[in-house]
Amino acid sequence: MQKKLYRSKEQRMLAGVCGGLAEYLDLDVTILRLALAFIIFFTGIFPGLLFYFIAALIIPARP
Repeated sequence: MQKKLYRSKEQRMLAGVCGGLAEYLDLDVTILRLALAFIIFFTGIFPGLLFYFIAALIIPARP
């Protein structure tokens, strides 16, 4: 069976992007949230937030 990337409904804080990536990659969601926070902080806020919102638009919600 092939894994598919979906936004999470259970591990959701904003749009469920980090939760969905954590489920897909089989990682702890806290690690991905911290990584995203560092990316947002160290890239000057805009590129990291732009990535998150584009990912929220592109990745479908779990059916």
